[in-house]
Amino acid sequence: MKVAFLVNDLQLSGGVGVVVAHARQLAASHPFDVTLVVVREQRVPDWGYEALAHLQVASLQDARAQRFDVAVATWWETTSSLFDVPAERYAYFVQSLEDRFYPPRQPERLGAAVTLNLPVAFITNARWIAGTLRDLRPEAPCYLVRNGTDKTVFPPPDGIEPSIDAPLRVLVEGYASSWFEGVNHAIATTRLMREPHRLTVIAPNREGLDATGAERVLGPVTQREMAGLYAETDVVLKLSRVEGMFGPPLEGFHMGATCVTTEVTGHEEYIEHGVNALICDWDDERGTARLLDMLARDRMLLHRLRLGALETARRWPTWEQSGQFMAAALRAIRRVPPAPVTGGAARMLADVWAALEEQRLLLQERNEFAAKAMKLEQIKALPGVATVIRARHRRSIRLGLRVACAGARRLRS
Repeated sequence: MKVAFLVNDLQLSGGVGVVVAHARQLAASHPFDVTLVVVREQRVPDWGYEALAHLQVASLQDARAQRFDVAVATWWETTSSLFDVPAERYAYFVQSLEDRFYPPRQPERLGAAVTLNLPVAFITNARWIAGTLRDLRPEAPCYLVRNGTDKTVFPPPDGIEPSIDAPLRVLVEGYASSWFEGVNHAIATTRLMREPHRLTVIAPNREGLDATGAERVLGPVTQREMAGLYAETDVVLKLSRVEGMFGPPLEGFHMGATCVTTEVTGHEEYIEHGVNALICDWDDERGTARLLDMLARDRMLLHRLRLGALETARRWPTWEQSGQFMAAALRAIRRVPPAPVTGGAARMLADVWAALEEQRLLLQERNEFAAKAMKLEQIKALPGVATVIRARHRRSIRLGLRVACAGARRLRS
């Protein structure tokens, strides 16, 4: 079976890492001919995914000359090239509802949203996304394939030593430049802690990063290096606002770290409050700092949560197991009739019309504001009005000088 996964690039990111891991499993353990199709020109070198050495990578131009059984978009921008790739069936691997990554009225928000109306089968890695897609597109096939974990890179230890009296070891990771990851917010929370702690920040780049209070700032690091850092950690602090099925806390679980996190979408896939982690309130820095202080003081609770996290990790599927489900989903997509073209057309048109109306109202507001501003400038330009404005300006200057002089005289006296 010949499959193409469309990606924007092969740079370091959780989403691309998931695609590469699935592609590797399909090629190594199943009779699949897998190609990663990079749909846009690369501006920076590829990040060193170990699995890339065993995979075919092609440009979009090269892919157009081939024929695939299934072509799979993996990010909303890649859907614009999906139907350029000749294939019997088309699918969309949705790892998050990606319109949420953009603020209201940003054009990309609409662009990401309307891609869910395409005539494709869906694959997703989180139950909440699967439920949402089935509600939005009940006529389209939808398959749940949970992310696996590479347990050769993140091998759960047989046991963990309790951390008794050393400072609490806290780890924060992510891109500070991505508003929804909450990296600086998490770092700021640790500055409110009262108990001794040691903060490690893992940042693939330093753009927008405020790591004040951190003992170490590292990155970028490889997955194996990341596993070692998790093994040195008591608590992974993750205060994301948008997630699909977020992997860092789960990777931390595999190395014996617990987690403090928000009730972000996807947390319910494996987080259990009081069992393997603690859930904090949104935008509550002081409350979150108190939870961290509680773990720093109550080492029995900390150890119990770390043991619970390790038990969760042991039950979590490997990439080999997850790859079996991905292979089954792709075979099913190839076997069943394609999604009906008309299924999402009505919804797509409704989304476009709603966006046009929003844009019309926005332009109307801007035009009204511009008209008022122009009228105000015309009034200010009238001879009498201009004279009054200049006089008020001079009076304000004179008043300011008198106040300053009076203050100076009081100081001298």
